[in-house]
Amino acid sequence: MNIQTEKLGLIEWIISLNGLSVIEKIKNIHDDYSKSADWWDEISMDDKESIERGLADISINKVHNHETAKKVYEKYL
Repeated sequence: MNIQTEKLGLIEWIISLNGLSVIEKIKNIHDDYSKSADWWDEISMDDKESIERGLADISINKVHNHETAKKVYEKYL
């Protein structure tokens, strides 16, 4: 699925609509979507920094697989 093609298809369909009821429903979806908060904006700066460190570790392949993590931490479980 090409997202741009899907968007253009929806735009063409919306332009062709003559009834107000569907347009009102689409507007309600838009309004609800616009009001919803992004989870990133809701988390603390510490959490954001932790996520960024994790992503940086992934990008340089500084990660361990599940089996290694289990062996390292099994004494704490």
